Amino acid sequence: MPTPKVSFEFFPPQTLDASFRLWETVQVLAPLNPTFASVTYGAGGTTRKLTHDAVETIHEHYGLNVAAHLTCVDATKAETQEIIDSYAEVGVTEIVALRGDPPKGADRFTPHPEGFASSVELIEWLAKDGRFNIRCGAYPEPHPEATDPMADVRWLKRKIDAGATSAITQFFFEAETFFRFRDACVKEGITAPIIPGILPIQSWKGAKGFAKRCGTSIPAWVEEAFETATRDGREQLLATALCTELCDNLVAGGVDELHFYTLNRPEMTREVCHALRINPGVVLENVA
Repeated sequence: MPTPKVSFEFFPPQTLDASFRLWETVQVLAPLNPTFASVTYGAGGTTRKLTHDAVETIHEHYGLNVAAHLTCVDATKAETQEIIDSYAEVGVTEIVALRGDPPKGADRFTPHPEGFASSVELIEWLAKDGRFNIRCGAYPEPHPEATDPMADVRWLKRKIDAGATSAITQFFFEAETFFRFRDACVKEGITAPIIPGILPIQSWKGAKGFAKRCGTSIPAWVEEAFETATRDGREQLLATALCTELCDNLVAGGVDELHFYTLNRPEMTREVCHALRINPGVVLENVA
């Protein structure tokens, strides 16, 4: 079985302890030679400055190709352009362009009157700028605001047509969920790479909360397995095994790159990568 490429998502720290955890996570995972490392943006742009600082530090001090998250929430076009320029100045060449979650306390996304109304508009703006490789998000299961089962596929097609070169999916629990989405995208004429997003489950309670917020369905067998494992004190062992199996199934199905949502906790991601024969210092030149 071929060895996949990998990439990692980090989030910017808001406390001193969180800073130490982030830098430890980067130090542990950087030797696995990720194709890129993304840094998230808080809801409503609440971590805008922290995100920029983390992006710059990871880029300069760890030598990683950093993809900075950028959203449409609570920002004018002029403010967004300032952020874009600041990334270009420090040598960042990749952006993950997203609509973004509503600000805290808001039920729905409301565009800023002088900002971007959607991720498609943001991607078009970035494509016109011309200095960045643009990645976007994708939903293998219906987004909570999707109007029909194919709405997310059609919306992804619009983002790719607007200038995005690849997509990173929301997390899911079964490989077949991704394969069905990938097949639907191919039928819609999408040829850009779609990278499956992988969530190593650090906490089953936390994972269930994430799933509810983003519309990820939880198979009954997964729920039952974690209930038993939690009762027996084997939750982390189960989580590692299921994550490894999911990645194995994806690679067996033709996936050549995996994107890990690390939650700034590197241990399980590292264990899964080692199980996939991704080892420190090994540059993967055999994967296109």
